[in-house]
Amino acid sequence: MAELKTPAWRQLASGNADAAGRPHGTALRHLPRPHNANPPPREDTTAYTTRLPRFLVTPWPRSLFRVSLRASRRILPVMDPNFTSVVEDLLRTYEENGGINYLEAAAKLPSRPAIDDVCVDLLSLLFPGFHGEPLQHAGDLPSVTISRIKSLHARIKPEICKSLEALSPSDSIEADAEEILAFFFSQLARLREMLWDDIDAAYEGDPSAHSYEEIILAYPAIEAIGIQRMAHLLYQKQLPLIPRMMTEWAHGRTGIDIHPGARIGSHFFIDHGTGVVIGETCIIGSHVKLYHGVTLGARSFEKDDHGHIRKGGKRHPNVEDHVTIYPNSTVLGGATVVGARSTIGGNVFLTESVPPDSLVYYEAKQIAILPKRDRQTAVAAKF
Repeated sequence: MAELKTPAWRQLASGNADAAGRPHGTALRHLPRPHNANPPPREDTTAYTTRLPRFLVTPWPRSLFRVSLRASRRILPVMDPNFTSVVEDLLRTYEENGGINYLEAAAKLPSRPAIDDVCVDLLSLLFPGFHGEPLQHAGDLPSVTISRIKSLHARIKPEICKSLEALSPSDSIEADAEEILAFFFSQLARLREMLWDDIDAAYEGDPSAHSYEEIILAYPAIEAIGIQRMAHLLYQKQLPLIPRMMTEWAHGRTGIDIHPGARIGSHFFIDHGTGVVIGETCIIGSHVKLYHGVTLGARSFEKDDHGHIRKGGKRHPNVEDHVTIYPNSTVLGGATVVGARSTIGGNVFLTESVPPDSLVYYEAKQIAILPKRDRQTAVAAKF
């Protein structure tokens, strides 16, 4: 197999770049995409099935959250009397409605601060020198990478065990967690190749992008897509809670809400990004570009005989290859398909499929533009 020229920001491993990932003595805009690179294999999207873990379907018993009011009354007398009634009211809600802050229940769930820290370090692993602590020299990269992987393994495994314990307690949780982690880490190299395609799409799709370094450091979409692609790996292994916690961490930082269950092809770009929502059962092809405020959502929810929403099922649209969707457009429904090479204009509300090579736009009333003096004269004439 012919050896590919390594893109500049990835030359850290060879020692041919400085700590920020730039080749020595090279200007910023210098990173052509190697055209002879083989694209990563596309995920099969011919069928879509959703299997929800029992943990996500069966409500937990309220008794799990209950705190003893009798025990609390031994504590209250030593408190400021001004707070006694407040504490009693809160404790009563813990007893009656389940306490989301009750220590015994929270200790059995993954830690949000721990997952937040993991997300930060995962980005450092994907983009060394760009995220996380700066490297003093490119030669430090092998030892730093080993250290980061060991640290991540040690910190993620307990959180995965908690998730699996909540899902289905068993004696094989430790082994199952190791299997999930082995799969996850084995896919990171391929995932970095997909992120390179995403960065390439951002550079080609945004005239204001002056360098690949700028995209990696400053574009929120790359961060949101990177976290989502990693969370999707864990979602594929039916791991509850943690994938959603990861993408919600990215959502809070970037304003881009991508469910970890969404299947996203290569060369994916979200321009600006604020307010983008992509639902769990979306299937997005390659070379798709979305603008801010785009929603790929569910049209309606099927209910059971008791009026409760049925979980699972295909609820969100498919977007085929080379589609562009402009700002503030909404595409809804599990049966809705946006055909390949189509363009959806801004402010469109779409609930039906469109064939390939379509242009869909919202035709508003004609806009009148008048000089201010003419407008004032026209208004005065009315009175």
